[in-house]
Amino acid sequence: MAHQMKRNPPQQPPSFTANPVSITQDTKYLIVHAREGQNQIKRNVQPSTATFTNVILPLAHIDNALASKSHILVFYRAVSTSPELRNASMEAQNILDSYNVETSMDDDLFALVDAVFHNNADLEPESYRLLKKIYMGYIRHGLKLSAGCQRDRFQEIQLRLSCIKAEFQRNLAQANSAGIWFTAGELDGLPGEFLSKLMGGEVGKVNGDKVQVALNDSDLFQTLRYARDGETRKRIYIANENKCGQNVSLFREAILLRDEAARLLGYPSHAALRIEDKMAKCPETVNSFLGDLQARLRDNGMKEVDKLKQLKKADLESRGESFDERYFLWDHQYYHRMMLEKQYSVNRQKIAEYFPFQSTIMGMLRICETLFGLFFSEFNRDEMTKLDSPGVAHVWHEDVQAFSVWNSDEDGDFVGHLYLDLFHREGKYANAANFNLIPGFILENGKRRYPATALVCNFSKPSSETPCLLKHDEVVTLFHELGHGIHDLVSKTTYSHFHGTETEVDFGEAPSQMLENWCWTPTVLQSLSRHYSYISSEYLDHWKEQAYREPQPQEQMPDAMVESLLQAKHINGALFHLRQLHFGIFDMVVHESDDRHAIEGLDVSAKYNELLARILPMDSPEGDDWGHGQTRFQHLLGEYDAGYYSYLL
Repeated sequence: MAHQMKRNPPQQPPSFTANPVSITQDTKYLIVHAREGQNQIKRNVQPSTATFTNVILPLAHIDNALASKSHILVFYRAVSTSPELRNASMEAQNILDSYNVETSMDDDLFALVDAVFHNNADLEPESYRLLKKIYMGYIRHGLKLSAGCQRDRFQEIQLRLSCIKAEFQRNLAQANSAGIWFTAGELDGLPGEFLSKLMGGEVGKVNGDKVQVALNDSDLFQTLRYARDGETRKRIYIANENKCGQNVSLFREAILLRDEAARLLGYPSHAALRIEDKMAKCPETVNSFLGDLQARLRDNGMKEVDKLKQLKKADLESRGESFDERYFLWDHQYYHRMMLEKQYSVNRQKIAEYFPFQSTIMGMLRICETLFGLFFSEFNRDEMTKLDSPGVAHVWHEDVQAFSVWNSDEDGDFVGHLYLDLFHREGKYANAANFNLIPGFILENGKRRYPATALVCNFSKPSSETPCLLKHDEVVTLFHELGHGIHDLVSKTTYSHFHGTETEVDFGEAPSQMLENWCWTPTVLQSLSRHYSYISSEYLDHWKEQAYREPQPQEQMPDAMVESLLQAKHINGALFHLRQLHFGIFDMVVHESDDRHAIEGLDVSAKYNELLARILPMDSPEGDDWGHGQTRFQHLLGEYDAGYYSYLL
């Protein structure tokens, strides 16, 4: 990445200087400006004179301008350290959602769009696709409904759904920072470095002799994988399923409102509405796909559990404990990890030593440079300072790495900006994700607006003495999210409406899932790997403290380690995909009810747990009211409602 000469990008990186007041003011200003543009179109054009050039193209320019500024305003809610700034960013999203609802229910604009749609003009493919999307957007927002009660009710539903989504995400972010107190004995088996980072109780208080394990994904999976005590695993598993009780009513309200809105529009269900313009086209296709996949996986899933039960039996008996023939949900991470270690010589901790954070990131970018003909040029702190005007910041946090991205051919054209925000912070978005900050599109003067995109993760921050070591599955996750980021960067569309990952949801995961395969290629694994003890003398000393006089490992991952990792790639794969099937089938069940009474009478938590017990051949607590897993299922309160099947497709 240092092989090309530094160049100044033709588009400077965006600034991140917002405060709670400015976010609200800027959002309102953008909307006022957008409405002025819409009103000008309505004043100057009649349905009889409406064309793509004087209606759709100006609307596209309005959307382009709005998207190029608003994405950053709502991004702060995912990454800011300030609760006030996060709340203002959430409110900005609510304001924008309200604007979008009002715009999509504007009769005068729809009359013009309708006229253009039916005049059969000869348009190039992307322009026709834009016209159709805008037209169908009005239809799906009730413009065929008669004015009055039905139209008003539909608008109320859309505005309320916007508020529900924001509140759901806020509740979940707060719940992820909660935790459970355990004694040292209850956490027997967990790595010492992990335990050393946990918050201890105050001396003399109730939990003074305990440490707190947070209910975020990192702490959760570490505990489920390594805690020897089954009761410890059970406690944290069930606590995680119940950590966000305030979202129970919100989730239920959301599916009821979605169902009502779909029926107002004449669709039999929310799923029918959402899938209509996806690749699958109809719920029947999705249900057939999921049902067929479940039938194919069921027997293998049961066989995998039988083998895991044998492992659990041997483990318990070696400790002098009896085995009751049950294999619980909270057992799986622990015994799956044990199977990989004992039967396939796959030691997650040892493998992680070959993926120190910074060298792995740089290696991933080098692979993308080779695959896609790109060049990543990192901005160092001095360069960022030179870019800065007084009061301007080009990153939102000191941990963020920023890159300008170029084509690596002779022309070396600029591609866009990439940001990596990969360390855990309080209040940060809890999962791995890619966020578009600025979409790419063609400006009115014919020049290109270049994209900016951000990868957000939650790894432990390294120090000069203690490294951040990535598990192999975390490397896979990084490749997946970087796949979205590359898709975002290299996309070249005329309109922001279609930029990057703004495609059909059931296609949007395909590029990232294809990129994951490089994490299972031997030559790539070895070129990507570097044992952390070779990075610095401090890290070598750290390794020596952990290794107890073992010889220093070779610098790149040994062939035997690579081979064992590849042999174990599909171990318990049926169970993994059955779990994904549970999510996908639950998504369809709650969004494709037979009738209104069925959805009104649905006990959502009970259905979630009942489907889990039926699909996944593992034991769960008795009854159907032991957990509320849907309350942390943020995909379904995001863009994946009636679309989670995309991950399996």
